[in-house]
Amino acid sequence: MSSPRITLIHATPVAIQPIVNTFKRLWPAARVTNLLEDSLSGDLAAEGKLTQKMIGRFVTLAHYARDCGADAILFTCSAFGPAIEAAQRALTIPVLKPNEAMLEEALDAGPRIALIATFEPSIPSLKAELDRMATGRKIRIEVSTRSVPHALLALHDGRAEEHDRLIAAAAAEVGECDALILGQFSMATAAEVIDPVPGRRVLTSPVSAVAQLQRLLRA
Repeated sequence: MSSPRITLIHATPVAIQPIVNTFKRLWPAARVTNLLEDSLSGDLAAEGKLTQKMIGRFVTLAHYARDCGADAILFTCSAFGPAIEAAQRALTIPVLKPNEAMLEEALDAGPRIALIATFEPSIPSLKAELDRMATGRKIRIEVSTRSVPHALLALHDGRAEEHDRLIAAAAAEVGECDALILGQFSMATAAEVIDPVPGRRVLTSPVSAVAQLQRLLRA
């Protein structure tokens, strides 16, 4: 499949450009379309938990993308793991959670994992997903987490350099680890300004997700 159609489903507009740019750089032949539903994050924050109604909305979005001709779907919103899993069960085409490929790479790197996120409600979902994956591999991991909400506010205000700088500062404060995870798609640009640490991999969702989609659709 040389030119697959891949639908990206977003809960926030700041997630769009990082993944679109990654496709252009790593898989320019893919036909990428974007579907934005920006009430999802606000509704999750207001509810304080993922409801069955919200899960149903994710399944509806996935069906819509499939009906529009998508060969695969990538959700870019990291706070909605169980809802995306419901969409995976509902469809036969590949439906990817935003971070699953990145989390697999983190587990490959070693048991000490640090997670930085700018949208704090995504942290419990990401950590739970890491723990489930580690249990499936029968390995024990140590996960530390850090939230940088001011970075997200800066990004929404158009201060991208400040966003990246705040994340880099948080990364500098993280102790020794085998993998440093940037938990939102919108954080990918910050990877370029994080000081390298020997033995530590810095992982971003867009790069890992594009590589996984290539493997799935070229198999």
